[in-house]
Amino acid sequence: GVWRQTRALLFKNCLIKCRTKKSSVQEVLFPLFFLFWLILMSMMHPHRKYDEVANTDLGPLDPSVLVNFVIGYTPPTPVAREIMKKVAFDNFEDGLITEEYLSEEELEEASFLKASNFVGVVFKDSMSYQLRFHDSIAMSSIYMESR
Repeated sequence: GVWRQTRALLFKNCLIKCRTKKSSVQEVLFPLFFLFWLILMSMMHPHRKYDEVANTDLGPLDPSVLVNFVIGYTPPTPVAREIMKKVAFDNFEDGLITEEYLSEEELEEASFLKASNFVGVVFKDSMSYQLRFHDSIAMSSIYMESR
C-alpha cells in the first residue's frame, strides 16, 4: 500500500539525485553561497546606533526665515486640514501659507514651481506622513534602525 509507494518514490528520488550530481551539489551550495554573501554584506554595513541627544532649549524661532514660506499638503482630508491649521496658526503669529492639493502629482508640480520656499506634506494616514522637498523625500525615522 502506502508504505511501498512511499519507499519506491524515495528510491526513485535518490536515484535521480545520484545521477545528477552537478545539480544536486548546486541545490546545496547556492543557498550557502547566498547566505555567506548576506552575512558578508551585513558585516560591511553594520547597524548604526546613535547616542541620545540631551534636551536643550532652542529658543524662539526667527519668523523672518518663514516669510513667504509655503506648506502644501495632500490628501485634503478633515484630519489633514485640522493638523495643518494647527501648524500654521497656533505656532506662528502671522501664520504660514498652507495649500491643499488633490493628489501627489499636483503637489510635485507645485514643488517644482516654488522650489526655494516650498515643503510638501503627504499624509499616509492619520498618524504618518512624508515630507517632500524640491529634490528629495524625507522619511520619518522614528521606527527605522537600519536600511
